[in-house]
Amino acid sequence: MLQTGQTAPDFTLPDADMELVRLTGLKGKKNVVLYFYPKDDTPGCTLQAIEFGDLEEAFADADAVVLGVSRDDCLRHAAFRDKHGLSVRLLADTEAEACAAYGVWQERECDGVRKMGIVRSTFVIDKQGKVRHALYNVNPKGHAAEVLALVKGMK
Repeated sequence: MLQTGQTAPDFTLPDADMELVRLTGLKGKKNVVLYFYPKDDTPGCTLQAIEFGDLEEAFADADAVVLGVSRDDCLRHAAFRDKHGLSVRLLADTEAEACAAYGVWQERECDGVRKMGIVRSTFVIDKQGKVRHALYNVNPKGHAAEVLALVKGMK
């Protein structure tokens, strides 16, 4: 698992429009809120994406961009975005490479069955590419506002 102060692992992932996003491409330009979520169009994931989208302007005012990552593919991301009118940029990590690099691809138990999955987690990365906050096992409700407060508190 990543710790505060570590360099954020770089990645290049396609978004819902199949445009590639590279983390180091934002270095020196924007703070990054990188949140990992289990699956498009599920109740918690939808709530979380809507809440981040509702605060998009406040994040922009804090010089931050919000990126959501799951293992869903670009087409599923586009359908999810369009169905709910989401403004957050969603990235497809179909091979779980970024998920593994950030320590969010973990074995979990659901209904007595153990399987691999994404642990809902958020990372606040500063303009220098350092992890300022690493939040694992987050609750989606109200999480975006909590993260915004952390971003605003960065100096």
